[in-house]
Amino acid sequence: MIAIYGGGRTRSLRVVWMAEEMGLDYEIRPVSLIETKSDPAFQAMNPAGFLPVLQDGDVTMIESVAMMEYLAVRYGPTPLVPPTDDPTWVRYKQFLHFGESSVAAVLNIAVGSKFAAPREHRDNWGAALAVDLAMNRSCVVANQLKATPFIAGDEFTAADISVAYPYLLAKFIGFQDRVDPVIQDYIGRLKARPAFERALARSNEKAA
Repeated sequence: MIAIYGGGRTRSLRVVWMAEEMGLDYEIRPVSLIETKSDPAFQAMNPAGFLPVLQDGDVTMIESVAMMEYLAVRYGPTPLVPPTDDPTWVRYKQFLHFGESSVAAVLNIAVGSKFAAPREHRDNWGAALAVDLAMNRSCVVANQLKATPFIAGDEFTAADISVAYPYLLAKFIGFQDRVDPVIQDYIGRLKARPAFERALARSNEKAA
């Protein structure tokens, strides 16, 4: 069985959501970010100690977007990935990675400052810059969503799962009021998907 280590609103949510959209059989193994460095078994899977980790037989992976691509190839085909000869494929591929490398990744400093830093260091220049960068780059997302209902085109794809993740954190980090209304509407539509609701419920249950 596919094992997804994480839970809650860590990047494991992307992988769980992907599995739910594909109807895959999986289990969530809850791991606290605070405890990964003191867990020898987890350290053996990912010495850097970040989440998520995916195990599927002999396969071990530590990057959430790569896990999504793996599930699509290993257990596909799936409509979550357009065919390579589809006109939307290039846009799909770009936004699949844009969601992490250009938006979610830059928010790491803001997340760390908000939830891990001593109280007197939570409001700092680096955290503010991280949110500013994410918001500046979000114009690319907003412009695309003004042209198409989903990020790659007319159909929901795995790229939407990738792109949605950082905006799902907006309320917790405190920048929800800065998110473009077209993105807010988009996230509202994605959160209403039954697969997302199941993914969030299972992730939160395991994190409790």
